[in-house]
Amino acid sequence: MKVYAALFQGFFRHLDPEQAHHLAFSVIRAVGVVPGVRTVLRRTLAPFAESTTRGPGSVQALGRSFPAPLGLAGGFDKDALAVRGLATIGFAFVEIGTVTAHAQPGNEKPRLFRVLDQRAIRNRMGFNNRSAAAAAERLKRLRRTSGGRAVVVGANIGKTKVTPSADAAADYATSAGLLAPHADYLVVNVSSPNTPGLRDLQSVESLRPILVAVREAADTATTGSGGPRVPLLVKIAPDLVDDDVDAVADLVLELGLDGVVAVNTTIAHDLGPGGLSGPPLLPRGLDVVRRLRERLGAGPVIIGVGGITTVDDARAYLEAGADLLQGYTAFIYEGPFWASRINRALTTATPSEPGQ
Repeated sequence: MKVYAALFQGFFRHLDPEQAHHLAFSVIRAVGVVPGVRTVLRRTLAPFAESTTRGPGSVQALGRSFPAPLGLAGGFDKDALAVRGLATIGFAFVEIGTVTAHAQPGNEKPRLFRVLDQRAIRNRMGFNNRSAAAAAERLKRLRRTSGGRAVVVGANIGKTKVTPSADAAADYATSAGLLAPHADYLVVNVSSPNTPGLRDLQSVESLRPILVAVREAADTATTGSGGPRVPLLVKIAPDLVDDDVDAVADLVLELGLDGVVAVNTTIAHDLGPGGLSGPPLLPRGLDVVRRLRERLGAGPVIIGVGGITTVDDARAYLEAGADLLQGYTAFIYEGPFWASRINRALTTATPSEPGQ
């Protein structure tokens, strides 16, 4: 931890944030493809994943056994290039994406910014990715290996920027049909602030046809071919008013969805265009998770995400009603072993030290 803090202060913080991301990403990707290194690091950093599938701290959800509660949120590995490396360094599951039906470059640079005084990140990336078809092909190759099949992988799908909102359902359905056969769950992302008009799709009237189309496309691609049904979740923004959070929860129950990912980045800031992630999200994220759990009851899964830095933050989300957790921003500030530290603490019987 101290070594990484010195490295961050002396080196990474002086790099352009997106350049630093690509540098770190390349190292993590390499870790996942070198068998000897991968084995040693996984046994050292993710021993919870080497134990029985129902070991201490494991979570049974979405028809899978998650070796620990904390996974990686969508946005880091958009194109499913470093799944095994990310699992190796301690993430219990990896959500790839956001991917779109068609490849797109995203917004113009610069589009990723550190907010150092809040240990936060502001991004306006704009769903830059190589397309759902490209991600599906990589996941297909991943699943050909036993190690690749063992990693729990979610696929986060969004709307292609050039697709009119009127055609959003078909756009999402295209991605769902391609990715469903290779993913452990799907997430419909209608809550990024970086695609014009996307958040308007969170209204129940707009969201219902998208979710119905995605469910149908995913089922056609999986159960229609004799495979298992892929769980479907929706990701919502922290900026929804409480009544709209309730309305989304009611729609989840109405359509029989498998859960909600709460929350995405917030636009409630004055730092410029884009969504803010990190510690500023924690209070609202916890509020939304509590409200969802009260409204949804015990059935649908809630993945809590937003502002998790310490073990205490993680436990607060679990106590609020989350079944699983995700992080991203703290990974940047706390270093490559952050997920391992959190998951180790959450999967041991004795409480960790405060602020661990």
